[in-house]
Amino acid sequence: MILRMSTLFVRTLRDDPADAEVPSHRLLVRAGYIRRAAPGIYSWLPLGLRVLRNVERIVREEMDAIGAQELQFPALLPREPYEASGRWSEYGAGIFRLKDRKDADYLLGPTHEEMFTLAVKDLYSSYKDLPVWLYQIQTKYRDEARPRAGLLRGREFVMKDSYSFDTTDEGLDASYAAHREAYVRTFDRLGFDYVIVKATSGAMGGSKSEEFLAKAEVGEDTYVRCTSCGYAANVEAVQVRPPAPVPYADAPAAHAEDTPETPTIQTLVDHLNAAFPREDRPWTAGDTLKNVLMVLKQPDGTREPVAIGLPGDREVDQKRLEGQLEPIEVEPMDEAEMKRHPALVKGYIGPAALGEKSASGIRYLVDPRVVEGTRWVTGANQPGRHVLDLVAGRDFTPDGTIEAAEIRDGDPCPSCPDGVLESARGIEMGHIFQLGRKYADALGLQVLDENGKLVTVTMGSYGIGVSRAVAAIAEDNNDELGLSWPREISPADVHLVATGKDEAIFETAEALATDLSQAGLTVVYDDRKKVSPGVKFKDAELIGVPTIVTVGRGLTDGRVEVKDRRSGDREDVLLVDAVPHLLGVVRG
Repeated sequence: MILRMSTLFVRTLRDDPADAEVPSHRLLVRAGYIRRAAPGIYSWLPLGLRVLRNVERIVREEMDAIGAQELQFPALLPREPYEASGRWSEYGAGIFRLKDRKDADYLLGPTHEEMFTLAVKDLYSSYKDLPVWLYQIQTKYRDEARPRAGLLRGREFVMKDSYSFDTTDEGLDASYAAHREAYVRTFDRLGFDYVIVKATSGAMGGSKSEEFLAKAEVGEDTYVRCTSCGYAANVEAVQVRPPAPVPYADAPAAHAEDTPETPTIQTLVDHLNAAFPREDRPWTAGDTLKNVLMVLKQPDGTREPVAIGLPGDREVDQKRLEGQLEPIEVEPMDEAEMKRHPALVKGYIGPAALGEKSASGIRYLVDPRVVEGTRWVTGANQPGRHVLDLVAGRDFTPDGTIEAAEIRDGDPCPSCPDGVLESARGIEMGHIFQLGRKYADALGLQVLDENGKLVTVTMGSYGIGVSRAVAAIAEDNNDELGLSWPREISPADVHLVATGKDEAIFETAEALATDLSQAGLTVVYDDRKKVSPGVKFKDAELIGVPTIVTVGRGLTDGRVEVKDRRSGDREDVLLVDAVPHLLGVVRG
């Protein structure tokens, strides 16, 4: 195939689009791969569509290789299945809802667990039919509150979602393992650096869960790795290793003290060191118990106040907190909400005023580090006063624990005794998790087992962000000149540039393009006659096809120049050898 620049539907740009925040967004627009249609919604131009189709092809090949079968559901879906699973309300404002002319409710599919479940229920009734693995590659829709970064966080996107159906937990484990191996092969072929981390399942439900993250500074996901063992996890899934309980038989009784003008942790620590110095060491923020008030917003609009107790040297990580509670949304308690709880004294809130059995009735959850016997300085629920030597398990008992505190570099590894955690950022590219029987229970998916008894089917869910992969690959494969695609993803095999005004150059380039096409290669041929060589070369570097061939001055010696876009290496090749040479370069 020959894609001639003189007729190709593309327009390259020299300047970055005003709304572009990350390299992939800037370069995909500038190189003519995508165009913005609305916030979070993009049109795919011919070059971009070719890259997208290459990603789809790789995903499809690896799914087919493990025996998964492709189907496709509609994007416009009825309300009833999502009502049955509870997600019509759980998704809250995150989905696009609409009504037809008969006032019936529909949604644009954000994901299709319900439809897969009902399809298997409709067609299969015996254990002999299982396991079965089904997948689709389809456009999804989510009403992102803050679409950003081009293809990385949009309202319309292409996703591969697949589901496994088994009668036993052992069967689910085997299905999960097969999909995990297929994902490793898929992401190896896609050509970007990635890491596999432990994750949460969020609104999908389920148990075992892992994410495939493309390593990228612009990524919205923060993950941690242990410096000693193989542990890696999204920060939302990190489970802090609690310290051992501390004996407190000899601990002094809790006592409230005047601590005027100390509404912040730092002012409190400064006052403690001045007024109540310790003999062993100075007071630190980690000796204080900070109580942060939040509001949980249920999908149905219900609001519940909650207090979170954590060491004073930590902050609440709202994204991490929401990861524990999804689909519940979380926001800090505002002044209006605070006034509804007169038992609380702002800046001096302590455990005595918190808990479901307290005067405030506010549920009190603490960080896992707040274990029995630990001693704290915390609010006395009186203006200008704090309690010292407040012992957990003796003087207060929380309603439970929650993983809400920020994870920091240097924190101990939850998995091994000696390692510490270091953080990095990534882009979520794939997510695999064991759904279990959540959707089968909700939608009545059962089959007869070998004894003729009805058993509920157990499911696994496996997603890949196909359109997001285009951006992730671009993030990991670019330089100051433009894009630099891995060969299997590139929109073409060769970018052929004809330079100069001599008609013989264009005739030779045309013949070479034809020969390469007939040999099975896809060629972007810059045949524009009134465009300068400098512009053509800049366009070739920007578009990012991995091999650039120049037909120009070297033709007088019967040679063409072959350049590796990724390494910058150049070599002169005899024109008569150009086709076999390029076939060797492209096909290895």
